[in-house]
Amino acid sequence: MLVADEFLGTLDDPDVAARVDADALTVTLDDTERRRSRVRTSAEDGTDVGIVVGRELCDGDVLAAADRLVIVSLAPVEAMVLNFSGIDDGTAAVTTALELGHAVGNRHWDLAVEGPHAYLPVTEDRERMEAEVRPHLPDGVTVGTDSVSPALFDDATPDHDHSHGEDGHSHDHSDSSPAHGSGNSGHDHEHAADSPDTEGGDQP
Repeated sequence: MLVADEFLGTLDDPDVAARVDADALTVTLDDTERRRSRVRTSAEDGTDVGIVVGRELCDGDVLAAADRLVIVSLAPVEAMVLNFSGIDDGTAAVTTALELGHAVGNRHWDLAVEGPHAYLPVTEDRERMEAEVRPHLPDGVTVGTDSVSPALFDDATPDHDHSHGEDGHSHDHSDSSPAHGSGNSGHDHEHAADSPDTEGGDQP
């Protein structure tokens, strides 16, 4: 098994991207796996890969494993998308934001906002979630679904620590408001329609 135990950076860094060659492996992790300190998975070509980097992983992270590089890809998650672009009434928008934030917070749902769109990860029955949300929406707001990166909700998760950068600096996103959702505009996402950890099971 190949063990990736060093975080080199991300593909957004030209110097890191320049090191990636045709021999690099790509692994796809779900939202649970990417948060674990130890993960055992398989690359796209079937290579058995263990990841031991002690940090939360994101799309485009590049890891070193012996003499090969490993690129991280995140499996998309389904999200409910609320489109507020049809709302011209500023008062209605503020009222909606307050009511929706309160409702989402009471349900302990994550909430991410990008421009006129609000995203809720579908963690329960979608129709039930929509029934909870719709009474708080004014006319003109449309509700749909999309496949997005789970990283979209990173800053919307209460009481969640994750590290950024090679120095392992940790940011504590402790919940300090009644609503657990928060706006998040720093993540890219796609628009379209368990591995063991250190506390049990096999380890790489």
